[in-house]
Amino acid sequence: MGGAEDGAHAAGAWGSVFCALLQDAYGHLRDKVQLRIWRRPGRAVDRATAEHLFNVINAREDVLRRLIRRCAYLKYVEGRLGDRTLYADEILRDGFCLNMIDTPLCPLKVVTNLQEAVWDADIVINGLPSTETRVVFGEIGRYWKERVNAPVIISLTKGIEASLDPVPRIITPTQMISKATKVPLDNILYLGGPNIASEIYNKEYANARICGTDKWRKPLAKFLRQPHFIVWDNSDLITHEVMGGLKNVYAIGAGMVAALTNESATSKSVYFALCTSEMIYITHLLEEEPEKLAGPLLADTYVTLLKGRNAWYGHKLAKGELTLEMGDSIKGKGTIQGVSAVDAFYKLLSQDSLSVMHPEANKSVAPVEMCPILKTLHKILIKRELPTESILQAIRDESMCDPRERIEMARGQSLYRPSILGQPNGDVKA
Repeated sequence: MGGAEDGAHAAGAWGSVFCALLQDAYGHLRDKVQLRIWRRPGRAVDRATAEHLFNVINAREDVLRRLIRRCAYLKYVEGRLGDRTLYADEILRDGFCLNMIDTPLCPLKVVTNLQEAVWDADIVINGLPSTETRVVFGEIGRYWKERVNAPVIISLTKGIEASLDPVPRIITPTQMISKATKVPLDNILYLGGPNIASEIYNKEYANARICGTDKWRKPLAKFLRQPHFIVWDNSDLITHEVMGGLKNVYAIGAGMVAALTNESATSKSVYFALCTSEMIYITHLLEEEPEKLAGPLLADTYVTLLKGRNAWYGHKLAKGELTLEMGDSIKGKGTIQGVSAVDAFYKLLSQDSLSVMHPEANKSVAPVEMCPILKTLHKILIKRELPTESILQAIRDESMCDPRERIEMARGQSLYRPSILGQPNGDVKA
């Protein structure tokens, strides 16, 4: 990757960690690699968070010394005392992400002007929630109208939308980006894996997979790979991206079950067996050879159930510590992607045009009828017709079939619907 490479990033927890990893790895090559991260200005840090941030700083001698050397420590003292308002973009420059206060990062070059962040960037990293991707990249597309060479874009976002017209299909963030910016999909990649952002920055061993065309994915996998962060590559962009959104749906339910059963390992394992059978069923609708997705999907699901924000959100809802009226953007956590994904998958799989054969009723039904957990989550989170306790009824229902039977149903029927991924000819590659 010869020449000076400019990289721009959008700043969520994973986006900030991703930028910090690159800064740590390539920051010394300033004549070849320049990194900057975009953060909206004006987000104030509340007093309680400022006090917590102060404690984090003082617990880490290396961070404390760094801030003193940069003459930046005093503002955190003033923030703790309430004598000064700190802002999210301000603390990010010092290496503190508002959604991940307990994990100090390296100092970052933060810009609050979107045009400045992206206008000449060779590589752009999308760390935005899927619900914001279309709008922000629509604005970026206007800045790029005069560009001669298209940038390379790597999306970290795990979320989807459903489009029902003219045919039911999933829209992924990479597709949103391509449409908004006119950058060809060949130049857009997806990076995903069983990753918890703070653990990756603390150098816990992790792996991820970058998906896209041959031209970019192999050199970028090599560029991103670090001793503790192994990056594999795959050509199947859209399907892996959709799988990243699917596991967030069921992670919310897992958090509910854990809270409602006092962390019963038995109940959680029952839920895991049932929810994974639903996910496997859904992959048979999306992919002609779904078996090859089982490993990545289950690994990503497992880590999200253990420590992800979607499981945390479900847990807090069931405990009554959060309410649906608070929305899906939670202070200190960011956007809970699984909420919009529940709505998108439900809308998509409710369409009669995608109907499947119900083996017991011996009639055609919408695919969602084979996914009782998804239906229950939609009634709890979106329609708000049921309490969180209903998730237990969904997994205890006597009519619930053996998870093995659902998987056998999927294998025994020709479920593959290529149109769901916007590929009428069945080609789901990037």
